[in-house]
Amino acid sequence: MPPSKRLQPEAARRSGRRSARPSITALVSAARQARQQAVADYSHFNVGAALESIDGTIVTGCNIENATYGLTLCAERVAMFKALSEGHRQFRRIAIVADTATPTPPCGACRQILWEFAGDIDVVLANLTRQTGRHRLRALLPLPFDGRLLGR
Repeated sequence: MPPSKRLQPEAARRSGRRSARPSITALVSAARQARQQAVADYSHFNVGAALESIDGTIVTGCNIENATYGLTLCAERVAMFKALSEGHRQFRRIAIVADTATPTPPCGACRQILWEFAGDIDVVLANLTRQTGRHRLRALLPLPFDGRLLGR
């Protein structure tokens, strides 16, 4: 089994049935746990993300910084690239957790990557103690650049 966390009963896994949809609480909890693995030695701004695939699999990511900053990867992109590399292609929602009082939405680059590979998913924002916001990706990226503009 890949390192992604499968949230479904053992019997359902063996029978090949689809898993139950994880709760938002479980998704946010997974993002909080992922945040603890962040490598943010420069900014000290730890972020965790948990991406739910269509089959209920939760794939997590954390931000990983580099001294150049430009090569830093945000938690959302780490989770998406990890999910894609594990074969997931359809997604329901993502939870993003940071230690802030106000919502911390995805940066522009992450919004673009999420749109490209997940479409108009639900984006749940949270801090260490509570949910701070919930949006559709289209509301956060109202005029996306995508394959339609390339004639696809």
